[in-house]
This record gives sequence, C-alpha cells and structure tokens, in this order.
Amino acid sequence: MSYIDMSPPPRAKHLWRYTPWPRIQPQEGVPIAEKIVFTVNGNESLDSGAPRVVLESEIARVFLSEIGGSSHTLNIEGDVGLVHIQARASGHVVAGHLHINCKGNSTVILHLTGEADWSGLYVSGEVADNCKLAYGFVNELSNDCKLLHCEDWSVGRDATMEIAALSVGGFRSKSDIRTALTGEGATLKQAITVHGLGARHIDNHIEINHKVANCNSKLVINSACAGSSRSIATGLLKVAKGANGTDAGQVFRNLLLSDKARADSIPELEVLADEVKAAHGAASAPVNPDQVHYLMSRGLSPQQAEALIVEGFLIDAFSCLTDIDLKGVLATRMTIHLECELKR
Repeated sequence: MSYIDMSPPPRAKHLWRYTPWPRIQPQEGVPIAEKIVFTVNGNESLDSGAPRVVLESEIARVFLSEIGGSSHTLNIEGDVGLVHIQARASGHVVAGHLHINCKGNSTVILHLTGEADWSGLYVSGEVADNCKLAYGFVNELSNDCKLLHCEDWSVGRDATMEIAALSVGGFRSKSDIRTALTGEGATLKQAITVHGLGARHIDNHIEINHKVANCNSKLVINSACAGSSRSIATGLLKVAKGANGTDAGQVFRNLLLSDKARADSIPELEVLADEVKAAHGAASAPVNPDQVHYLMSRGLSPQQAEALIVEGFLIDAFSCLTDIDLKGVLATRMTIHLECELKR
C-alpha cells in the first residue's frame, strides 16, 4: 500500500499513542526530500543504493521509502575495526537510508547532525551467521529539528549485535527500532540514553523478536529529563512459539530533574514459548539530595554536582555492552554534551 492511500494511525494503536503521526510528519502529502549526506571516516564514500526493506502496513517506513533522499550501503567483510559515519541533515525536509551488511566484525558509529527543519532516517542491517557488529547512533541535531527514525535489524545464528543510542538533539523525536533474532545462539545487547532539556519530546519504541530457540537479549534505557521535557520508552519483547531457551530482559530507568519533567516507561512481554527467562522492570525518581550534598561538600557547585550525577546515570546504561570502542565513543559524546550544557 502506498502512503497516499493510508489513513493516519489512531492513537489507540500503541505505537502512535504518545507521538501521533500528524505531530511527526513534515507536511501533508508526500514531499520530495533533500538528501542526508553520509561520509565515512571523514572522506570515504559509501556504496550507492540500499535494498528496499519496508513493512507495507507501517506508515512511518512507507513514508520514508517514498519521499526519496539519499540511499547507501555499508558492506563489512572480515575484521574492519572502527567505522565512523557522519550524517549531515541540512534543508527543510531531508531523508536518508543506510543499510549495513555485516559479514565480519566491526564497530560502526552513525553520528547525525545538522539544522534541518525535519529529518527522516531509516537504518536497516543484517548480521550474518557467526559475525559481530557493534552499532552506535548519536543524535545531535539542532534543538528545533523534528526527527523520524526507524531501524530494522536481523541477527543470524551465533551472531552478536550490540546497539547503543545517544539522544541529545532535536525538539521532537520519534524512534522505532526493531530487531529480529533469526538464528539459534544469536545475542543482542541494546542500550539507549536520553537527555531531555527544555521542552524536548523524545519517544523511543523498541521491539525485540526472538524467532528461534536459544537466543539472548538485554535492553537498558536510561532517561534524564529536565525543564518541561518528556521521554517515552516502550519496549515490546516477543518470544515466538517454539523459541525455548530464550533469556531476555528489559530495564527502564528515569531520572526526573524538575517538577515539570515527565517520563513514561512501558515494558511489554509477548511470550508464546514455555521454557524461557523473560524479565522486565521500570523505575523513576528525582536526584538524590544526599548525593548532591556529598558532592557539594567536596567543592562542587549545585549545578556541577547534578551534572556529574546525570552523567554517571546516563553512561551507566552502556555498562551492559562489551565493545570497548562503542562504549568509549558514546561516553565521550555524552560527556562533551553535558559539559557544553553546563557552560550555557
């Protein structure tokens, strides 16, 4: 079905309950998007074109597939090491699709920046059998940008994937990240950090689909919200019939830094197999005044003390990851972001 023939999804649909489609679309109809510019390690180019991977009943993915923009593929063969991809979004409506085909071992960092009014980013990828991919996404768009961000991943037999995301940019952001574990012995570790400032609205929807037996997954989402910002995190864990031996868990933590800040965490389990381990938990709290007092007694100002607590809280989400390069880059970007905010 084409986008023009689709009706806006109702708010009763869980995916669009907190960020309705009319609030995230750039305009009515199908605009012609300018291109997100991708560069690799400063100057290398990516292969042009990407496979069409679209859920035809899902409005966001259909929309992103029809508005145009750039389209590239990153092919990973053997041991590649760290790959840093810069994605620049400039213009009124911009879009891009990046496909990652991993047939080896690599760490890929995708860093999105720019001053576009509206950005649409679609990332898809496959991790082949017995391979390993560590993937990090950093959203540092300008403060008045809207972002629609979708990802679809497939992880093969005895393959390992680590996903980390750092959301510190944009005014309104809607992310829908889905991963399917399609081969026995597949492992997924996923960590997301959100820093809400001003009136930012950040909506993360995560789906992890255990399609076969003996797979492991772990999801951690830490959000720190200040001002009148709002963070929404929904996590849907699906365990298919016959996917015995599954070991999966979800943890959502929220740190509320003001009386007007809001954070909603909605973990969900859909388990159709019998012999599984599936757990979930969520917690929200303000900054502990005893911690602030302790740091102030060591010479820090109240602002510095709170910033240090927020930094430790957000970086802690990455503790479930094992890839050193991935953890290091994301932690560094978080520290730089918080230092810049503290100086304002």
